[in-house]
Amino acid sequence: MKQSSKQNRKTSFRIGKVRGDLRGKIWYLTYQENGKRLRPRIGPDKDHARQMAAQINSQLESHTHSVFNFEPVQIDELQTRWLNHHEQVLRSSLQTIRRYRAATTHLINFVREKGVASKTSQFQARHAEEFVHYLRTIKVAPNGHENSQKRPLLDKGIKYILQCCRSMFGYAIKRRHLSPYAENPFSCLDLDRIPIENAKAVSIFSPDQEKTFLEACDDWQFPIFLTLILTGLRPGELTHLLLPDDLDLKTGMLYVRNKPHLGWQVKTRNEREIPLIDELRDVLKITVGDRLTGPVFLQRRYSSASATPELNGQTEKQLEDLLKQRVAQEETASGKAINRNKWTKLSRTIWRDCGALKTDRIRTEFIRLTKQIELPRFTAPKSLRHLFATYLQDGNVDPLIRSELMGHSISATNGASHGLGMTATYTHSRPETKRKQLVKAFSHCSTVKCAMTKLRPK
Repeated sequence: MKQSSKQNRKTSFRIGKVRGDLRGKIWYLTYQENGKRLRPRIGPDKDHARQMAAQINSQLESHTHSVFNFEPVQIDELQTRWLNHHEQVLRSSLQTIRRYRAATTHLINFVREKGVASKTSQFQARHAEEFVHYLRTIKVAPNGHENSQKRPLLDKGIKYILQCCRSMFGYAIKRRHLSPYAENPFSCLDLDRIPIENAKAVSIFSPDQEKTFLEACDDWQFPIFLTLILTGLRPGELTHLLLPDDLDLKTGMLYVRNKPHLGWQVKTRNEREIPLIDELRDVLKITVGDRLTGPVFLQRRYSSASATPELNGQTEKQLEDLLKQRVAQEETASGKAINRNKWTKLSRTIWRDCGALKTDRIRTEFIRLTKQIELPRFTAPKSLRHLFATYLQDGNVDPLIRSELMGHSISATNGASHGLGMTATYTHSRPETKRKQLVKAFSHCSTVKCAMTKLRPK
């Protein structure tokens, strides 16, 4: 019996709540944490095993997570869990989730092609650096189409991919998919110091180019692009304006509102109101005519009185009820509840059938016009939003008013990044103040003069 006891002392030890056992030539530790039995492999060195046992016992006594209490997962599985978290918990927009998926898929491709660090616990800072080198060697289609000409990633795109990967591994740390004491491998890259050297320059029209562009517009295009210039709306916001709640021509106000029950929300979720200068209000009166419901801007085929949308004359509430009916029909046909992607697709059929424009159509029309006036470098209607911001700057519009008109976040938590700080929390801008500032900004603008010319009887 004494020999057996001595033998046991050679092949096992205990430090507090942790027991060490020798199996062959390898030491293992055994302990309980959160109702789970853990048995990590340490190695052949008994002194190292005792040190680890003492460290773990100290962590257990202080009720902190032990160094081995984590669940390493494959990186592609981490991506799935992270995106599901954005989908089900944070309720990020589907477009945002698609961008996150596209960005982090580059990391999955890197791991598969290089055959390294397929698990979260294996991925280290040196792998993150190798990933940066990998990103600078690949080519992508800038618009996502398979048949378009590919080009290397720009610095801004690389930085965005790395930021998404950093966020994904931050989620992994919170969910204990990395060791409790492991650093985020992408935090070691110091992303804020990566320079943007080859970003695509944002071009805005000069006054002469702006005049030429608007003069080239036909009667259907003109109110669309005039509104984008004089309100700073995002194209998606313009295509989802509904009568009568979003446009009040009597008071001259345009309201950008979330419409979650119809499958659309503002990019930042921030609703806002924009005063209409008189010239734009007069143009919109002609565009709307005697219509009382439906999208403010209709598809081109409905610009003549002979054609009307399938859901013509439907109120927003009626459109919401119709969407519920289509969802119920789809669920009855499939025998199960539809997911968010399918629900969003059905909501788009409502917008299509009531005659609303697609944002892609605005871009197509914009490119066609800029080619026509021999300005092919202008390819994004978003540049008109930049033009609006430039007019506000030129007109010395108050920074708070400018931020509100643009629809940027002005909350106390991030107001400092916009130079507003707590002013945003304590300041409440009256519509009259906004109107005065906006009219002043456009008082000498060539767009307004062009609008007045268009309104004159021929």
